[in-house]
Amino acid sequence: MKRVLVSIVLCVLAVGCLVRPDEPSLAAARGRPMCDRTQFAAADVMRGPVSFVGLPPVELGVDVDWRMDPYRNRSWALNLHALRWVGRLVVAYETTGAADALRRAEGTAHDWVRDNPRGGSGVSEWAWAEHPIALRAPALVCLSTHVKAEWLSDTLVEHAEVLADASLYRGGHNHGLDQDIALLGIGCRLDVAKWRDLALSRMTESARRAIDGQGTLQEQAPRYGVYVHQRLGVAFAAIKQCGLRIPKELSTRRRALESYVGHAIQPDGRLTAIGDGPADMRPSGFRRPDSTVGVFDGGYVFGRSDWSREAAFYSIRFGPPRRYHGHEDHLSVTYQAKGRDVLVEAGFHSYERAAYPRWTVTPEAHNVPVVEGAAFRPGTATRLTGSSITPTRQTYELTDDAYGVSRTRKVLVDHGTDVLAVLDEVPEGHRLRNLWHLAPGQRPTLVQFEMPACRRIGGQREGVGEVSPGYLKRVKTVTITSPAARSLLTVIVPGRARVGCDGGTVTVQSRDGSVAFPSGIR
Repeated sequence: MKRVLVSIVLCVLAVGCLVRPDEPSLAAARGRPMCDRTQFAAADVMRGPVSFVGLPPVELGVDVDWRMDPYRNRSWALNLHALRWVGRLVVAYETTGAADALRRAEGTAHDWVRDNPRGGSGVSEWAWAEHPIALRAPALVCLSTHVKAEWLSDTLVEHAEVLADASLYRGGHNHGLDQDIALLGIGCRLDVAKWRDLALSRMTESARRAIDGQGTLQEQAPRYGVYVHQRLGVAFAAIKQCGLRIPKELSTRRRALESYVGHAIQPDGRLTAIGDGPADMRPSGFRRPDSTVGVFDGGYVFGRSDWSREAAFYSIRFGPPRRYHGHEDHLSVTYQAKGRDVLVEAGFHSYERAAYPRWTVTPEAHNVPVVEGAAFRPGTATRLTGSSITPTRQTYELTDDAYGVSRTRKVLVDHGTDVLAVLDEVPEGHRLRNLWHLAPGQRPTLVQFEMPACRRIGGQREGVGEVSPGYLKRVKTVTITSPAARSLLTVIVPGRARVGCDGGTVTVQSRDGSVAFPSGIR
């Protein structure tokens, strides 16, 4: 009793006393310790250097300079302040019993708290940015399993208050999901019902906004579909550990998301690099959809000849205006056949604010028709106006007015011969050129006809382009720019082929056989 009275007196007299009598604290908390190891990838961080986003390791030292940014890389700086690497140290202690791992985790987290007061002068912009907060909180909750210090209680409360702030919440976005997971974890650890309840209710509403009934993620990048699916798994584990029930709608939306991601996985196992998603990502654990073609109202067509590794595969983009992690890629087509890329896009390089990453978002970085002499209007929606789907052949028609005039693209895929045909048209008095980014090292047969005359035309410009095969990577490739025409038919065959157009019929002869189809692609 005497000790309690002394503590109260000292708290009252101390100018910097931060703990209110009614404020949640680890010392009095009856909540459950929560440390989901799946959030913290295994890594040897006890040797000192720490590596983020594939960049070379950096020696941080004991007294970390939290303003460092050795690579001038936004993702690196975010990861430094997310402290997920501190979570790895806690997991290392729990799995090996190495006390030095826990000591380093506690010391590093305490150093972060001391050096990064919210609103403090000279503090890195990443310290209290909304996403690092959301990613850091679970690591601090994990640490609280073994550390009950007052400074840790205080910072958990402060993190919860920021996470609960509606003005900082990113609903309908993967950041919002991370914020909900973080707030739920703190609410359960400190046994604060209002934080638990808010996190769970927001999580359900956010999922309703983020994932439509077909499973399409509204962030417009399949890579984030994988991320959200994984993070919902983390959320479900946290909900159960907290003694709560998983809302049915969350489970329904997560299952629907599996179809979207499953269709977007190419025959070679890589995820289609649409939007902000690296071209070398290989998701695992997703069930195979029932059908070989998926048409998603959110703006995607994914199709394949079969489910073998050698299958032909294509993607087509349309749908709502660009948002979040999407690119200005409407009408764009990608194509893979016989286990190899044929048509690719510039892809995702990084989040850096530099010329090349900015260019990868533009229409010119994709396989699209560009209207001559007209300005592109960002954020234009594109409609899928027709489709015909059979097991061996699919056709689609899409249209928009992204250049101020009607722009129409028809696409035909014939699986018997791996032929891809694309008809692009604009109204009389206008002309367009289309762009084709070939996969590095690939030279498919590419023949173009001016329509409706069915006249074969040459004069294509072959330029040296660049695409990103992975994060922060760039490789040279061939980009073909077509001649200008009002109506232009492009026929692409993965290998050598003879292509003709006569009397409104296109014929293709290749080693896989022959095929004929209407030049108007009906």
